[in-house]
Amino acid sequence: MGQVFSSRRPPLPPQKIEAAGSSSDTLPEDIPWSTSSALDGLLTLTKAKGHYWYPNDGSRILDACGGAGVACIGHGRKEIIKAATNQMKECSYVSYAHFKTNAVQELSDWLIESTGGAMQKVYLMSSGSEAVEAALKLSREYHTWRGEPQRVNFISRSESYHGTTLGSLSASGHHTRRAPFSPLLSPTNFHKIPPCNPYRQPSSSPSEFLAARIAELESEFQRLGPDTVAAVLVEPIVGAALGCVPPVPHYLSALRSVCHRHGALLIFDEVMCGMSRAGTLHAWQSYNAVPDLQTIAKGFAGGYCPASALLVGSKIASLMTAEGKTFTHGHTYQNHPVVAAVALRVQKVIQEEGLLRNVQVQGRLLERLLTERLGGHRHVGDIRGKGLFWGVEFVKDRETKEPFEVEKQVAMRVFRCAMKSHGVLVYAGQGCAGEGKGDHIMVMPAYDVTSREVGKMVERIAAAVEEVLGR
Repeated sequence: MGQVFSSRRPPLPPQKIEAAGSSSDTLPEDIPWSTSSALDGLLTLTKAKGHYWYPNDGSRILDACGGAGVACIGHGRKEIIKAATNQMKECSYVSYAHFKTNAVQELSDWLIESTGGAMQKVYLMSSGSEAVEAALKLSREYHTWRGEPQRVNFISRSESYHGTTLGSLSASGHHTRRAPFSPLLSPTNFHKIPPCNPYRQPSSSPSEFLAARIAELESEFQRLGPDTVAAVLVEPIVGAALGCVPPVPHYLSALRSVCHRHGALLIFDEVMCGMSRAGTLHAWQSYNAVPDLQTIAKGFAGGYCPASALLVGSKIASLMTAEGKTFTHGHTYQNHPVVAAVALRVQKVIQEEGLLRNVQVQGRLLERLLTERLGGHRHVGDIRGKGLFWGVEFVKDRETKEPFEVEKQVAMRVFRCAMKSHGVLVYAGQGCAGEGKGDHIMVMPAYDVTSREVGKMVERIAAAVEEVLGR
């Protein structure tokens, strides 16, 4: 593996590999890392091109995570820049309340068609947090339109993350991200059930595991009163909070059955796992479970513009049309024409270049190489994911699945070492074992990644893991 080092900053000194049988919780201390802030000492980016970042220290860093799973067709695509420029020449901004634009209409039509008509209305926004916030609000308003104003409760899962607004953060279960704002978060309207994570919820059989998870949801409905629940909110494949954990078979369709039996809505947060990231255009298309509301972002516009959307299912959209209902919601940059033009062009590039197929092919290669290279490592507890959406969980002890102590910042050490010593960028996360404990990294390369690049990513990531945690 050709390591890439800064021309102006010397590489970190080689780490000593622990001898077999030595203390498994001894970590090298000469990888500089501040536990006070993940942002300490950030480099300034001078250029991003293709699958590489070019910081101001002269290094070249292979992008194995698209930032936060965003840069899905790489950096610097001229056809995307052209689409943005052309739209700016025609119309750079207009208030959504004053005019419609062709760009937004074309994107909306394309999105609706991409769901086979399951979704029938689109609200275009800027961030995933906004889209989730809108989904929560529309759920509430839908029930008031139907004469059920008592439906004020939302059920989501612990070890989840849905955004940074107070509403989306109230729905989140991520301990660390919630903690500073807990006095401001709603304790009465947002409720949590356990996640669907077979690695940390052992069971005697798949059917028993599924039954236990659905029983937990049913129990929460009964505790709250079934007619008080507005919606259940889940990520089909859990991203940052758990590190790419897919659902077990039939889980999502079972959630849908419980929700609809009790008159509640089902919201799928596909901000991170959607828009081809997991191997189908919409993640739910793999699991035979159509949501009532769906949020998308990140890979939606590939980072070329801040873009998200709330997609509204037929049940809600048809009521709005039949009764002339209007969603009480709006943002300054909602239905932004440049965002629409860019997002549609990104999606057309994915179609024209057959990148969804490449996600499937390279995803299988990524799974195999990660398993071969790290599956036997004594501090790697689990490797899981789908498409080009993979997580590696680190543990102190493989047998007991005991996580490392939070203060050791294992995932962040791997992240920093990978970038500085091995020229590859991964996404680090903490909290996958619950209550802020548990370390993982996520590997989420662009959809046009090649087999050679996948191999290079895995080798560099594995080298970083071994440098931090030994062999």
